[in-house]
Amino acid sequence: MLEKAKSRGDVLIVGIDSDARVRKLKGTNRPFNNEQDRSEFLRSIKFVDEVFVFDSEDEMEDLVLSLGIDEIVVGEEYKGRRVVGSRHAPVFFFPRIGDYSTSKILGSADI
Repeated sequence: MLEKAKSRGDVLIVGIDSDARVRKLKGTNRPFNNEQDRSEFLRSIKFVDEVFVFDSEDEMEDLVLSLGIDEIVVGEEYKGRRVVGSRHAPVFFFPRIGDYSTSKILGSADI
């Protein structure tokens, strides 16, 4: 998905939820990997130019607006839902590749 997203423009900026936001959205046992590790991993991928960590939707909206983002790329599972930043940039829904999901991996893990 990151490769395809990068092919749609010159710069790929990835936004991820902060640890606190992940806990709020998914429960106290999450995230599995902390925001620093997740950010560093994403930055190591050659298609990713920058990673931003967000605590709120307002922060995400502000970044989309301030950077003049041309397009937002999200997974097709967000179709029919509000996509943060969509007031400021068009949204491209990327088809899901396989059945990958951190929640499914964690659900099957013996932790």
